[in-house]
Amino acid sequence: MPQYLLFPGRHHVLTRFQAEFLSRRDATVVWAVTSANHHTTKRNPVPFDRREAAIERFSVLTGISSLVVGVTDTPPTDDFADVTIKAVEAGTDDQVQLDPANTVVACSTPEVAKLYEQLGYTVLGVEPPGEPHPWDVLLMIAAGDDTWRELAHPATVDVFDRYHLDAQIRRCVNDPVVGDDGGLTTTRDYKTYADAFETAADRKWLQIKDFIRPGRILDIGCATGATLQLVDADPRFHESDLIGVEVARHLYAECVHKKEQGLFQNPNVYFYQRNMLGSAVFPPRSIDTTLTLALTHEIWSYADGSRLQTVQRFVDALFAHTAPGGVWVNSDVCGPAEPDRPVVLALDDGDGANPAQVTELEALHDPATQVRGLSTRARFFQFAHDFRRNAKVPFEYAERPDGKLVLRLADAMDFLTRKDYVDNWLSETHEQFCGLTFADWTTIARQSGFTIDPASKPWRNDWLIDNRIAPVATLTTPDGDPVDWPDTHQLLIARR
Repeated sequence: MPQYLLFPGRHHVLTRFQAEFLSRRDATVVWAVTSANHHTTKRNPVPFDRREAAIERFSVLTGISSLVVGVTDTPPTDDFADVTIKAVEAGTDDQVQLDPANTVVACSTPEVAKLYEQLGYTVLGVEPPGEPHPWDVLLMIAAGDDTWRELAHPATVDVFDRYHLDAQIRRCVNDPVVGDDGGLTTTRDYKTYADAFETAADRKWLQIKDFIRPGRILDIGCATGATLQLVDADPRFHESDLIGVEVARHLYAECVHKKEQGLFQNPNVYFYQRNMLGSAVFPPRSIDTTLTLALTHEIWSYADGSRLQTVQRFVDALFAHTAPGGVWVNSDVCGPAEPDRPVVLALDDGDGANPAQVTELEALHDPATQVRGLSTRARFFQFAHDFRRNAKVPFEYAERPDGKLVLRLADAMDFLTRKDYVDNWLSETHEQFCGLTFADWTTIARQSGFTIDPASKPWRNDWLIDNRIAPVATLTTPDGDPVDWPDTHQLLIARR
């Protein structure tokens, strides 16, 4: 009999069949738990430490000898088998050396099994034909089907019950916004986003710092935690709890890394990876200050179903968790006050290429280079094509004989405020900056029960106008009269 049985997999759910299968083998089971650095995503809803806890309890209850090793998630590769074996060596301080002479592999995924066979390993199938596999059991949990308890091993049931992991699985798997790997879109370059949030933090802090109330301070969509670092450095908030919520796995990981590196002085700093559109995260009337910076347009853009109802539900939840006397500070983009006003947009066509047709960017390895080479006018047509499909908005326009474009003011500003976001073009065209006006946002806040502070206002980013928009675009009425550039942003201070 071999000394080891290598059992690679994500191992979110352990089953009764696995217990019967492994108990018949007189070998030490080496659990190579893949995607060990992923959690709270559709593909990996259960954290590694909980998976490891269930495996250890499973081993005690079944009487098998086990070693558990976490394997960092890697992109699909033909070297997966070799990577896993090396991870086991590293995870056991080179005390366990696996080879075909001392190890068999338990695996029922044909593509993965083939990779081990190519290295000379004998592979055993580990799932019964026609019976639910572990992932099927997890999907039962997500669907609220309690028969999963009959298929899962008692070790998994015990750990899931004690840590309420069934609710977490339902929240992650059924999330309408977050993708399989914990991002909003598969085309988002999170490094670019992280750099942008870090750069903008000081400017936003100057705008909001006087409105923050000490106590429990919550930053929803906290990105890399840069704003909470500035709150942490302010002596007024040394006794406060600082709480960050971030839905994107990549940005959440950076927040946790900062905390581990000691970049926060306050010991009461906590981070959650959650989608605030799901179930309530915080108890009623428990938060003194809620910050939403560059977030609410994403709530609108990624809404599941009615966008207005989704936004109202989000703001209702903010009001519910706001303590009496507490405040919600919202700094974000917004649409112009007259969104439906018809305007004529003239765009520079001499600052880049002007192809006869738009490009299907998804088919390109480097869409940013393609967009970067377009003239401002050509970018408009590319934006219209991608924005209609990705954001699912009409974006109607008419082209005049002189080449100028007639469209709604809000649509013109949606393009003009995004035309330079070439590094994340496909991701950005999922979002609508000008879906709601400042007046719309104040109405929504009032309907939830908030009182609007007089300091609230829409405002125009003149640097953006002077440096990015006015040099390549002009706005006029249909009669040719100049149109002033409208407001582009909002600062909303809502109090309870």
